[in-house]
Amino acid sequence: MFGSLIRRNPARAYDADESALESTTFSLSMAVPRPCERRSDDRLAPMLRVAKLSGPGGEQLIRLRNVSAGGLMAEVARPVPVGESVAVELSSEDIPGTVVWTREGAIGVKFDQSLDIGELLAGRKQRHGFRARPPRLQVSCKASVKVDKSYYNVEVQDISLGGMKVEPIEEYCVGKQVVVVVESLRPIRGAIRWYSDRRAGIIFDRPLEFEELAEWVGKRLELASLKAAYQRP
Repeated sequence: MFGSLIRRNPARAYDADESALESTTFSLSMAVPRPCERRSDDRLAPMLRVAKLSGPGGEQLIRLRNVSAGGLMAEVARPVPVGESVAVELSSEDIPGTVVWTREGAIGVKFDQSLDIGELLAGRKQRHGFRARPPRLQVSCKASVKVDKSYYNVEVQDISLGGMKVEPIEEYCVGKQVVVVVESLRPIRGAIRWYSDRRAGIIFDRPLEFEELAEWVGKRLELASLKAAYQRP
């Protein structure tokens, strides 16, 4: 039965910033996945499923190499110390755990409770009108949104590989093509998908690269740390 789950409907199209399921290995084992001596083919990296890791050091996107009922192995852009309590967002659910090993840009996380792999995989299908959203990082920064010939100075509230939420903006912009300029990121073309109470959701025409967004978030955290250290009495 488990085999049929991971092979289900391979031709189905996913959202722009979701990763191909088949490239992340899932297992019913209770053991935390360990790194192999030989690194996986880098050509598979863009196909790995992307998740969000949250902890005392902030949020970051991670690439899931292996997921078992007891834990996971993932690629990280920023190191996370062994023993740190974290939460991994999978299928729109935060799963608490602890980092139990680190090695060359990868970590192993042991879940606090065993994970129902079948339910996780089933969660990728739309059920009862609900679809798990791609992982989004909570950020706070300025951006400029060009709509037709008008420019809006907005606050970015969250961002993912495939879109972002901004405010304030006008309702007439819904459905319009836009160009978003975020500090330290390249101009991004997209479209405004939804609007509510002066907030808008923008879907990118072309998803950001994992490395691009990870590097941007890392630089922002570094600057925030330096600013905090400078202001400390």
